[in-house]
Amino acid sequence: MPQTQHSATVQLACDLIARPSVTPEDEGCQALMIERLERIGFSVQRLRFGEVDNFWAVRGDSGPIVVFAGHTDVVPTGPEQHWQHPPFAPVVRDGMLLGRGAADMKGSLAAMIVACERFVAEHPNHSGRIGFLITSDEEGPAANGTVKVIEWLQERNETIDWCIVGEPSSTTVVGDVIKNGRRGSLGAELTVKGVQGHVAYPHLADNPIHAFAPALAELASTHWDSGNEFFPATSFQVSNLNSGTGATNVIPGEAHVVFNFRFSTELTDAELRTRTEAILDRHELNYDLTWKLSGQAFLTERGDLVDAVVKAVADTTGRTPELSTSGGTSDGRFIAPTGAQVIELGPINATIHKVDECISADDLDTLTTVYCASLTNLLV
Repeated sequence: MPQTQHSATVQLACDLIARPSVTPEDEGCQALMIERLERIGFSVQRLRFGEVDNFWAVRGDSGPIVVFAGHTDVVPTGPEQHWQHPPFAPVVRDGMLLGRGAADMKGSLAAMIVACERFVAEHPNHSGRIGFLITSDEEGPAANGTVKVIEWLQERNETIDWCIVGEPSSTTVVGDVIKNGRRGSLGAELTVKGVQGHVAYPHLADNPIHAFAPALAELASTHWDSGNEFFPATSFQVSNLNSGTGATNVIPGEAHVVFNFRFSTELTDAELRTRTEAILDRHELNYDLTWKLSGQAFLTERGDLVDAVVKAVADTTGRTPELSTSGGTSDGRFIAPTGAQVIELGPINATIHKVDECISADDLDTLTTVYCASLTNLLV
């Protein structure tokens, strides 16, 4: 389809999608964004940590800063023959933009850039500052991306006042849901140790599966908390449990368990660790346990940022968005602990990480207007 038939946002989204930036690769996406931002007066710092490209961009010299945060990396496509159209050859068909990253989250990145271009053209002498925090390490381990940029900012005493993360937050129509918080995520790998032996001589062995079963029942039935106005109750889930040698007549010597807590602001990760280990100890298990905290729970209550974005959505679409803390983790978990107000607002999330990922082209234009209006509400 000729470029003239695309809006500025859809065309930029196509240009970004055409770059096969499977995590942690960036494939020139950030260079394209930086070129557009420098053209409208942004000062840019390229930040490479390990094998990961990131950048921090700022326009303005003083005052509070509103930051757009996002990622240029995408998840793998899976077998490309299962796609109706090549995943990195974006196309608009029947009003839908198809391609890997259309919804998660190159469409949002394009909307952010075009929104800033429009805002700066209308308000070249705006108050405050506008920032961008962009990484190519969100879909992967997230070890050298946003978390490292935040550390770099803290070393320079740079703080973020308001942050809009472009993750696909919408459910049915663009802007119907704004994420103003996320549950925390605490994972664990547990090894329960027993004594291997013959199933015919159980008195000479110690079955770790049998030993762990009562503890698992208690962990699964424990009431960790009741949640609160913003969060559901904390959830414990086993994602993997394996044991055995492959033989039917051998009592295994170890059982391996992977589990996860998605927790509310009613609990801390330290409390979850303490209570879990108390249960394991009460059942007199011989075990090794390794914890991994992926992110703390965070919440941004009504205030300058939430009010500004809610108004922008209402003025643009005529709808009042729902505030929600549902879903998985995002890079907001690294930004919120600094004291920043953080929300997530992006397109419909129905096709993210799927074959034939797509987004409505019109929704991208709506999102651009909402982002631009949010800047106006905060900085004018």
